[in-house]
Amino acid sequence: MPHGPAEVGVGPWVGPWPEGEQWDPALLAGGDRRNVVDRYRYWRLEAIVADLDARRHDFHVAIENWQHDFNIGTVVRSANAFLAAEVHIVGNRRWNRRGAMVTDRYQHVRHHPTVEGLAEELRERGIVLLGIDNLPGSLPLETLALPRRVCLIFGQEGPGLSEAARAACDATFSIAQFGSTRSINASAAAAIAMHAWVRQHADLDAQDAWRG
Repeated sequence: MPHGPAEVGVGPWVGPWPEGEQWDPALLAGGDRRNVVDRYRYWRLEAIVADLDARRHDFHVAIENWQHDFNIGTVVRSANAFLAAEVHIVGNRRWNRRGAMVTDRYQHVRHHPTVEGLAEELRERGIVLLGIDNLPGSLPLETLALPRRVCLIFGQEGPGLSEAARAACDATFSIAQFGSTRSINASAAAAIAMHAWVRQHADLDAQDAWRG
């Protein structure tokens, strides 16, 4: 069984209330049971997003959504943890938010009807579009020098990247595997790829890096 406190978060603020626009009076009075790091305890949602916006990384994440993929919520949660600039949902507008664990409130999530539309916007913004899929001819992610301004796009669980997405990508890369299965879960692949960017470009010595 997992170890840890019986309750998530903290109770009502003890003592005189702190002053500042970031503080939420309702949370100070009733306690903060949200799944946020300690630095954001009792902060208003808008204040947290503003602080994250000041520190966001330069990578984006995109995932295709033609079959209401259950992985999308988990991808959003990982994007929040690694502080992605934006998450782009391509295809159906509605997506399963359960796996996001309400982290979509803190993450910029945008919708694009087509992958061609996403690719065109990214080009205009100077952002490279890289597909992550174990396709024939894909290059190894482990030896890739990831661009700082990049969007990592992932396909549906099962079929992977669509033909349109493959055509729109500047290149495709795969993740090394050593077992018997042909592929790994799309949300797991997304987390691995995001962390690859973090290892190459993020300031790992900064006080903003949270390790628990």
